[in-house]
Amino acid sequence: MGQTISPDAPRQICPRCRRPTRVCFCDRLTQIESQTRVVFIQHPLEAKVAISTCRMAHLSLPNSELHVALDADEIPGLAQTLLQPGTALLFPAEDATDVEALQIRPKTLVVVDGTWDNAKKLFQRSPLLKSLPRIGFVPPAPGNYRIRKEPAEHCLSTIEAVAQVLEKLERAPGRFTPMLAAFDRMVDLQLGFIESHDGKSRYEQPRRRNVKGRSPLAKLKEVAPNLVVTFAEANAWPRDAAPVDGYAELLQLVAHRLSDGARFEALLKPISALSPAAPLHLGVTAEALLGGEDRAAAIARWKGFVQADDVICTWGRYPIDLLRGEGVAPAASMDLRAVLAQQLHRRPGAVADSGAGPRALRRLEALVQVARDLLDDQALRAGRPASAG
Repeated sequence: MGQTISPDAPRQICPRCRRPTRVCFCDRLTQIESQTRVVFIQHPLEAKVAISTCRMAHLSLPNSELHVALDADEIPGLAQTLLQPGTALLFPAEDATDVEALQIRPKTLVVVDGTWDNAKKLFQRSPLLKSLPRIGFVPPAPGNYRIRKEPAEHCLSTIEAVAQVLEKLERAPGRFTPMLAAFDRMVDLQLGFIESHDGKSRYEQPRRRNVKGRSPLAKLKEVAPNLVVTFAEANAWPRDAAPVDGYAELLQLVAHRLSDGARFEALLKPISALSPAAPLHLGVTAEALLGGEDRAAAIARWKGFVQADDVICTWGRYPIDLLRGEGVAPAASMDLRAVLAQQLHRRPGAVADSGAGPRALRRLEALVQVARDLLDDQALRAGRPASAG
């Protein structure tokens, strides 16, 4: 019998595939050695997509590397690889050589991963990528990516495209097909989830339309007794030092309930490699970060802290995205930055904080003051809040 998972249990993340353990595909991965070195360059937005197959392809090919970056030319050490003879780019273009017509097999195949628009941006931004000879191919049949709409029938997922191209390059029909077992399993699981929700995907839900004349400030005051001001920090790598495996994950979570002053503080032990910039930006030592609280325990404490009618109040939506990544997206939330923008009739600047100590705690204090000023009619008439530019 399968394991019964409580909807209230903290979501466990597999450190290898970065997927929740209930949909982990690692047991279906088949590693296949290739003569061709494959270099994946993934757009950062695609790295956040749960059903992206680039990482799956990388884990299936020992002779591969994966980089996440907006600019390929800024990835340390990658330029030397791209400048090596025998390097080609898998990219559809009018001047691309069909893989079937190649006389000499490339030693290194560069694959750009992202939506078509984002892939083009990565390509256009990089003189190194534009200097590479380009390879194209037309698949014999549509792919199996039934959970994601492709721009055309001949478009495939990254793992499907790479498997088919490698088979053609290395004259090895069927050799890389076992790579697709994990991919097919993921597709079947996602389709099963969609069917269990009456065939409706969460992406198909109609957006709420703005009600004319409704004031965000009025809404903030309406939920004032339930506001929990929250700030979160991520284990985010800088663009010019993106590691092969780097991705953003919740690293620090702090909150303050306005009604009773209750506080929540958690420093979560990272799953992936710790960003070298994290200790400096967060104002916390690397030793403290690496010795942080067990992720499941911290999330369980957070769930115990948040009450059923709480409204999580943040500066922007990024903290909500980080909480969603841990499976604890709030039922109700408010964006203080959006409320303040409406009040100021312009986009507010950054939150001003001062003093010593971790940045998260300083920012939290500043956000609490912004929230109080927005709820205080006298403060508003006096031209505050002054805690944000």
